[in-house]
Amino acid sequence: MASLKELKDRIGSVKSTQKITKAKKMVAAAKLRRAQMAAEAARPYASEMAKVMASLASKVTVDENSPKLLAGTGKDQVHLLVVATSDRGLCGAFNANIVKEARLKAEKLLGEGKTVLFYMIGRKGIPVIKRIYPNQISKHFDTTEAKTPGFDEAKAIAEDLTAMVEEGKFDVAHLFYSKFKSALLQEPTAQQIIPVALDTSGEASDAAVEYEPDEQEILNELLPRNLTTQIFGALLENMASEQGASMTAMDNATRNAGDLIDSLTIEYNRSRQAAITTELIEIIAGAEAL
Repeated sequence: MASLKELKDRIGSVKSTQKITKAKKMVAAAKLRRAQMAAEAARPYASEMAKVMASLASKVTVDENSPKLLAGTGKDQVHLLVVATSDRGLCGAFNANIVKEARLKAEKLLGEGKTVLFYMIGRKGIPVIKRIYPNQISKHFDTTEAKTPGFDEAKAIAEDLTAMVEEGKFDVAHLFYSKFKSALLQEPTAQQIIPVALDTSGEASDAAVEYEPDEQEILNELLPRNLTTQIFGALLENMASEQGASMTAMDNATRNAGDLIDSLTIEYNRSRQAAITTELIEIIAGAEAL
């Protein structure tokens, strides 16, 4: 059985940890509302942009002269998995779920005989990917200097990916991030960003739309903007998901710390009472001996 001093020290240590988790929960809750509003505001724009791009892409002839962002390299051998995680921990399974989704995709592609490379955004996903796929991390985009990764970071990543596909370093790119549903639920999401996924629903062909200038000119202008928009939307979704997961994880940690403090306090009181009882028995026994 632990001594009274050990129990007292442990209670003090857990209380200190509880203060940290409670403060972290309050910080995450304060940031969550703003991050949630930003993610929800960006969704319609990113969604409609993707639909317009798919519609336009279905109306043009894709050949070897088409932009790489539209047509890719014409092959389907090298797949780049763009994995967006956070730079901070204490957010539950947020990062682990995104990495797990990327790993499932990687295993499927490897099983089909494809080559898989990783482009890491944020640092929390790197250790797992590096341990399982030690030589397959193509690049790490560092976001530690940014207070909150935003449009500038999204544009830089888009330009980086565009340069890589132009150089033929990969054929297809998939983006992995966590879509915000609520503070309790974040959904790991995979999205093909290069080349643009074509509209195969048939809806686009039914719409009587004339483009001015022609579709090819519009595509040349919108393709880089669309890639930046999709990445920017993913970063916003990640930010909201991270804060929601952090708030939930820290709330659970605070509750667990409280339960542990109660349990240790009971054990401390019992040990203290037992020590007092033992001392009383010894005093009474000594008095009777006299």
